Formats: sequence, C-alpha cells, structure tokens
Amino acid sequence: MTKEIRLNAFAMNCVAHQSPGLWTHPRDRTAEYNRLPYWIDLAKTLERGRFDGLFLADVLGVYDVYGNSPDAALRNAAQTPSNEPLLLLSAMAAVTKNLGFGVTSNLSFEPPYPFARRMSTLDHLTEGRIGWNVVTGYLDSAARGAGKDKQTGHDDRYDIADEYMEVVYKLWEGSWEDDAVLRDRKRGIFTDPSKVHRINHESANYRINNTIHLSEPSPQRTPVLYQAGTSPRGRQFAAKHAECVFMSGPSAKIIAPRVSAIREEAAKFGRNPAELLMFNMMTIILGNTEAEAAAKYADYRSHINPEGALALMSGWTGIDFSGYELDQQVRHVQNDAGRSALDNVTRGDPDRVWTVRDVIEHVGIGGAGPVVVGTPESVADKIEDWFEKTDVDGLNVAFAVSPGDFEDIADMLVPELTRRGRYKPEYAKGTLREKLFGDGHARLDAPHPAAEYRVGKTG
Repeated sequence: MTKEIRLNAFAMNCVAHQSPGLWTHPRDRTAEYNRLPYWIDLAKTLERGRFDGLFLADVLGVYDVYGNSPDAALRNAAQTPSNEPLLLLSAMAAVTKNLGFGVTSNLSFEPPYPFARRMSTLDHLTEGRIGWNVVTGYLDSAARGAGKDKQTGHDDRYDIADEYMEVVYKLWEGSWEDDAVLRDRKRGIFTDPSKVHRINHESANYRINNTIHLSEPSPQRTPVLYQAGTSPRGRQFAAKHAECVFMSGPSAKIIAPRVSAIREEAAKFGRNPAELLMFNMMTIILGNTEAEAAAKYADYRSHINPEGALALMSGWTGIDFSGYELDQQVRHVQNDAGRSALDNVTRGDPDRVWTVRDVIEHVGIGGAGPVVVGTPESVADKIEDWFEKTDVDGLNVAFAVSPGDFEDIADMLVPELTRRGRYKPEYAKGTLREKLFGDGHARLDAPHPAAEYRVGKTG
C-alpha cells in the first residue's frame, strides 16, 4: 500500500517563528500572535485542509547567545516575545472537531503533579485531541529564569526525563480505574473511592507521596507523545516513549539515517518500528505556475533578517555567531545546547561545507528544514520523492508567512495529494491517537511503558 502523507502545521505562540524577518511581509499576520482571532482563523484553515494537527513549538528562555545579549532576538522578534502555548488550545478546539494539537512543554521546569492535571484537562476539553511534545530545553537563559546557574547537561536531562515520564504515567494511568466515576444521581455518589488509587514514587529527582491524580480518566489518559531529539541519547528516549518523532534537517541524506536509527532503537525496546510516526520539517511555497512560485519565494527572501537568523542559530547550537565572518566555515563544537541543529551543518552531510552566509540563507526561511517551491503538481512530486528516500510518515510544515502559506496548502496542495491517493479524503473518527493509529487505539497499549501502570483496564 502507498503510504499516506500526514501533515502537521508547525507554529509557535510568537512572531514569525522559523522565518525571522518575515513578519514584515504584508501577507503575514503573526504579529497578531497575542490575539485569539489569529489562532481561531488558523485552526479553521487547518481543519479545512484536513491537517492531522497543529504542532506548537515552545522555548522557555530568550535567545541571548548571539553577542551574549538578548538584543538581537528582541530587535528582530526571534521567538521573543513568546507566550504560553497551552492557553490557545481550548479556543481552537471550540471551532474545530477533528484537528489535533501537539503542544510543547518543557519538563525541566514543570513539576509533574500539576502538569499531569493540566494535560488531562486539555484532553477532556478537546475530546481526546491533545498531544504532548516532550522536551528538556537547551537554553541557559531558561535555567537562569528558574533559579539555576545553567542548564543540566545534555544526556543528564534525558535521564531526568525518563524519571519524569514514569511519574506522569503513574498519575495518568495508575490512579483512577476506568469505571471509577459513577455520576449516580439517585445515590448521590459521583466517584467510587475504592477505584481511585494513591500514587507513590521516589527516585533521584522526583518524589510523590500517597497522592491521587486530580483528574478523572480523560479520553486518551496519556496524551499522544511527540519527541524531537535526534542525538544518540534523544533517539533512545524517543524509541522508548514517543509515538511521533519530529526531526529537522536540510536534506534527505541527513533525514533518512536518523529515521532508520530511531526505528532500529525502537525494536530494542520491543516496539514495532513501523508504528513510530516520523515527521520532518519542510516549508512549502506554492504558485499556480513555476514562475509565480519562484517570484513568491524571491519576494519572501527579500524580508529575511540575517541578524535574526543568526540569533536563532546561536541559540539552537550554543555558538555565538556574532564574531564570525560571513564566509567563515562553521565547524563542530560539542556543548550542552541542542545538538541536531549543529550536526545538520557540520557533520550531517560530509559532501557539503557550510559558511555563516549559508546558514543565514538556510535558516532565514523555514528554519532548519528544506524549502520546496513550485506548483501543486511539482511540489507533490517532490514530497513523494522525499517520502521514498527518507521513510518518513509526515511533514511538520513550517511557514514563511501565516496563515497565507497554510491557506495555499489547504486550497492547492491538499487537493492534488488527495487526487493521487496520498492524502486522506476525510478525517478518521475518534481521538487523536485513533486518527493516527486506527480505531480502538484511544489508549496506549503494551509494549509501551505507560500501559504497565494502568489499573482497571477496560480499554
């Protein structure tokens, strides 16, 4: 069978997101990021295009590596200012019926007990359309904001994350039995106390003592789990916990081995490698003719802000690019920031040498992923070829301008992919997990580690 192409929209509760400077374009509305009408209109557009979900990035902390100052990020709206993403979801869920929401939340600064309730609440209010992108952070500025001198070491953050996941699994899966809530008006009993269990946990970093989860079981219990780390330790974490894996890279040559490595790692945990859904970032720019698409792309590029692009790249890699010459080669540095972004331009493709100028050109539109430009037909050809070369399952579609680029995809590309039999003609029924993995899969099943903590299993 031909693999179905899945699409998430990739955005963030900020200005411009992955395309620094493009907020100045007359078609872009992201400067309205702090008003609900923008997000409500975007959600309606994505549902019209039958997008699987809106994947909301989030970064705690400011990009202050460039020039050892936040000034460049502030001047150019390089993901600063940035608002909390979870608060957007109820409004967008109210105007949609099928669109999923994958929201990023940094576990390094979120105590598991209140966080578990927050996600259960969203799963209830969205009727089971919530997913969590599990991240551990990479900015020292976030650690300083939380009262630490610097962030925890890269691999140590994942060790802590493993402990965190065990705690939230116990809360989501092990506290309430499925039939604990009676809603019995005649007897005046809402919940059977015998079916609600206290949770205990003690590990190096977390302790929960004789505590019940505050929310009754939500449609999915555990939200759909996304993960975005592709370093060796990140791959191990994804293989154990993730259902959907997000990765970025400029070429199929870089993405394909990452997909293969995570699938191989998943098999070591007894999971079916094919059941992990792999999404990579891509920016799509469409026109009715090739010339029209090329002109649109050239117009977009005229709005790129070089300083903003380097402020982002400095934050992603932990390298201060302010002291580099434009034609200076970018070399590998090992540090505790995110490692995949630097690998993309230093070690991922041994046949290419990147300069700082190349980094600006690459990051300026759509961040760290490829940009595909053309008519709906030619772009569909390129996407199909990308799927064959990489074995990904879907795309996290970044934008140059929003919501305009998503409107183009919904109205131009989706009909072409549907005509080719590569895109769903309608949404599947059920929760987000069921839409992604099939009817009857609202809850996580063995061998996923969350399933072993469930009590009173009835689904």
